[in-house]
Amino acid sequence: MRVVFAISTLIIGACVAAPAMAEEDTQSPARLEATIEAVEHGLVQAVSIAGEPARTRSLPDEMRRLHVPGVSIAVLDDGKIVWAKGYGMTRSGGPPVTPDTIFQAASISKPVTAVAALRLVDQGKLALVGDVNEQLEGWKLPAPTGIHVTLRDLLSHTAGTTVSGFPGYAAGKPVPTIDDVLLGRPPATTKPVIVDTPPGEAWRYSGGGTTVVQKLIGDATGRAFADVLRETVLDPVGMTHSSFVQPLGESALKTAAWPHDAAGDPIPGGPHTYPELAAAGLWTTPSDLARFALAVRRAAGHAPDALLPPALADAMLTPVKSDYGLGFSLRVTSGVHSFSHSGSNEGYEGVLIAFSGSGDGVVVMTNGQQGGELANALVHSVAVAYGWPDYRSIERPSIPVSAEKAARLAGEYRVQGRGTFSIVANGGQLSVSLKEGVSEPLYAMSSSAYFVLSRDRVFHIDDTSATLKGRLVNGPFSVDFTKIR
Repeated sequence: MRVVFAISTLIIGACVAAPAMAEEDTQSPARLEATIEAVEHGLVQAVSIAGEPARTRSLPDEMRRLHVPGVSIAVLDDGKIVWAKGYGMTRSGGPPVTPDTIFQAASISKPVTAVAALRLVDQGKLALVGDVNEQLEGWKLPAPTGIHVTLRDLLSHTAGTTVSGFPGYAAGKPVPTIDDVLLGRPPATTKPVIVDTPPGEAWRYSGGGTTVVQKLIGDATGRAFADVLRETVLDPVGMTHSSFVQPLGESALKTAAWPHDAAGDPIPGGPHTYPELAAAGLWTTPSDLARFALAVRRAAGHAPDALLPPALADAMLTPVKSDYGLGFSLRVTSGVHSFSHSGSNEGYEGVLIAFSGSGDGVVVMTNGQQGGELANALVHSVAVAYGWPDYRSIERPSIPVSAEKAARLAGEYRVQGRGTFSIVANGGQLSVSLKEGVSEPLYAMSSSAYFVLSRDRVFHIDDTSATLKGRLVNGPFSVDFTKIR
């Protein structure tokens, strides 16, 4: 299994849906079209090598290179959705992608769940800092004696809970209940969710912890999770194309984007089913997620009609550890605050980014396993086109690696709780494979730090001991790894 973090027959770019224009557009049509064209032809990789010119690429070319059949984007400017557009195909023989095509949001489900949970806190149905086991019915979160986990811990990934992510269940396979998932009981294919490190000690991404939130919401309300989320978030925000229903109904599947692997081949049977709704179960569109981002911005600005009161909005957007709040990754660049989350399900990848002050932002969703790189390239292009203070492509220095050192680094590495990756050496040239069938050059920025160009991802490797160990850092995400052969 590669780290969780073949369309050969599809014609990318041949079916491009016309853009959905602004909900309150003040930009002239000609200027808007010019901006869209600049975004479509200004894609750059996340990282460039210092001293070398960054190469811009077109969206259709990058879709072909990365085998991503379909992409959808919605752009925010000054607190409005100024354009949304679909590119490519939902699947071979299916309809083209439009702004209304739904995709699996994957882990972007987590901040939507967080807002719902905080609304229930505001209603007095959940406690933010109380012991969650006092509200959980039947199943209780296993923890060492004397250890108490709070909703705040779970939403900030500081609860010490296990199970980083979920693979989903292929079409036709038995789907576990939420209790099965939490217990690690067949037909669940993941391990039990437990607490194995003291809450608050460290930040560790845990879809398992978010699944505890799912059960907590159901137990506290006595209602189905999907219904609670529709009532507390989806309907108030106006997310009319969104649902936490899993699996998707046959009618909706006809026009939904279907998943594809890193080679562009369809995932057998179509979309996986994710009973872990809170962590990965949302079906939605970029425009709906953009509306959600604007609702979060209104809460951040303490608007009188916001989804959350000021105290809870502030708590949500205040870092707890590793620049992560309650449901969002958080950044501050030159005093400008932004919130974001990415998502990766089987055959789907996407990202949501928004600035809480200016109301600028972008949401990109794809139906290809290499879509994360494409989504990030689109984000960088939007950042340049709209003059954002952050999310531009960055430069890193590259230094030579001796053939001896490269040979020592070559091998297979196990990432704590996430599978494996491999490094290959060819003389002094290194490459790394994080996904099955996909490899890319690995560059050295120092004697112990290495990087790739596709993501802002750094491998810190200590090669001074008999067993090579290191840490993989990608924004707030940080995991340990060890060389196994």
